[in-house]
Amino acid sequence: MKIVRIHQPEDLSEALNVIRKSFMTVADDFGITKENAATNPAFATEEQFQEYMKKDLTLYGMIKNSTVIGCIVVEKAADRDDCYYIERLAVLPEERHKGYGQSLLDFAVRTVVQSGGKRIEIGIINRHEVLKKWYLDNGFTITGTKKYDHLPFEVCFMAMDL
Repeated sequence: MKIVRIHQPEDLSEALNVIRKSFMTVADDFGITKENAATNPAFATEEQFQEYMKKDLTLYGMIKNSTVIGCIVVEKAADRDDCYYIERLAVLPEERHKGYGQSLLDFAVRTVVQSGGKRIEIGIINRHEVLKKWYLDNGFTITGTKKYDHLPFEVCFMAMDL
């Protein structure tokens, strides 16, 4: 098991498949569809993912037996030198509950600390109580919620000071 930076086209495609499969289970649980939340990662196209990857962020993949089974994105906040965002934390459904998500989160925290970061922020579906509890148990605190017109759910913002 290793976590590596993903930037080769074939690895990007594999990572996108991991993200889509992982986020689709959440989409199904919360009634999220392409029609009511087209920007949700469960419905990301290759083209959208390529555009997303042009941003100032880094995608990491967890590799098991030469296959990407999980991934996480670390992005430096544009407006704050010591703040980073983590996004797209995803583990294939069949690989969940084996500690891989924890390993990806721990890796992201170490990466941010090594980069001089002092804070990590995330956004999740506010009603996703299991995920919210997991982040709270991992040292995040709730900083607020917001309802966006283009999303069928309220977003819960969380942060961890390092």
